Amino acid sequence: MTESTSGSARLLALGRDYYLPVYRPRQLILERGAGSRLWDIEGREYIDLAGGIAVCGLGHCDPDLSAALLAQAGKLWHTSNVFYSEPPVRLAEELVTASRFATRAFLCNSGAEANEAAIKLVRKWASTQGRGPERRVIVTFRGSFHGRTLAAVTATAQPKYQEGYEPLPGGFRYVDFNDIAQLEVAMASGDVAAVLLEPIQGEGGVMPAAPGFLQAVRALCDRHDALLVLDEIQCGMGRTGTLFAHWQDGVLPDIVTLAKALGGGMPIGALLAGPKVAEVMQFGAHGTTFGGNPLASAVARVALRKLASDAIAANVQRQERAIRDGLAALDRDFDLFADIRGRGLMLGAALKPAYAGRAGEILDHAAGNGLLLLQAGPDVLRFVPALNIGDADIAEGLSRLRASIAAFVAAAS
Repeated sequence: MTESTSGSARLLALGRDYYLPVYRPRQLILERGAGSRLWDIEGREYIDLAGGIAVCGLGHCDPDLSAALLAQAGKLWHTSNVFYSEPPVRLAEELVTASRFATRAFLCNSGAEANEAAIKLVRKWASTQGRGPERRVIVTFRGSFHGRTLAAVTATAQPKYQEGYEPLPGGFRYVDFNDIAQLEVAMASGDVAAVLLEPIQGEGGVMPAAPGFLQAVRALCDRHDALLVLDEIQCGMGRTGTLFAHWQDGVLPDIVTLAKALGGGMPIGALLAGPKVAEVMQFGAHGTTFGGNPLASAVARVALRKLASDAIAANVQRQERAIRDGLAALDRDFDLFADIRGRGLMLGAALKPAYAGRAGEILDHAAGNGLLLLQAGPDVLRFVPALNIGDADIAEGLSRLRASIAAFVAAAS
């Protein structure tokens, strides 16, 4: 056993012994990354089409992000929100300006925290409108995913994430995604304060909103004096080919939540509030100790600028086509996929019924062939690579995927 292999085995054992066993990681120890390639502790190379679950929007160790982090690290790490510092103030301004709808921002540490803030803001807004607790219902959609905190997991209309955490908070109502008739019925009683949805459901199988659906939801919200809250934690920050996914749907939200690619790997989240709700939460109504700290904010400012560029948008469009073409070729050869869906570089390949529940097996083969992928439920392969990924990495990733699928199909037959 080599020293690196021995070290890998020790670290894997430590992870099994000391992590709370809520994860089931692949049995490898990643050590370093550059762009869209990663290397484990034993020196094996991987093409990364997972992006840290859509977090590493500019790949690993982007030199501009690294420079921003190092420069800020020599200045100031933390002040709390009892004091101002420049990076979060500038970031709030830049997010509001980029959003085209917001007037204020709240910076936090994660997507779940951003959604918690959104839920609280909705309820606070309803209270200021004179609505009692029974008229502060938030409608969400089956297949959604909004985070792991108790309110966010209740908003997540998937029982598998909620089981065992009862009693769940009240005031949520669930309808089927892309079913405007169900939503209309759910809002008819006049007790709905907001509708919360992802323009593209991530954990729900990479399921985009149907054409016109968001506009219809916006119209219903206007009719019933309810807020439209968009969770763009995974689908935002350039992933679909525009900085915000909802720009492609032609709607103006009241609240948008962000995280993941906003920090390029640094933990940060944000809530953007439109004029209808921006002044609702006053002093003491909400807060965070670490949210919007100078380190994460300095990095996020650079990430935001780069992710909003025309170059990123053009690359997303080009690489989406390359991945779709590659998946179509694989399907012609292996007859594996029932559907290839999504937008930009948030794509899902749904397995045919004959292979239902076996996405994880394909991921195992992929890791063995030097390719890192994700799944979105048991039946969908998920592709969320860096938005600046190059042609050579896409081509090599698809080649390794072909080898992985060939091995999977051979083992399954």
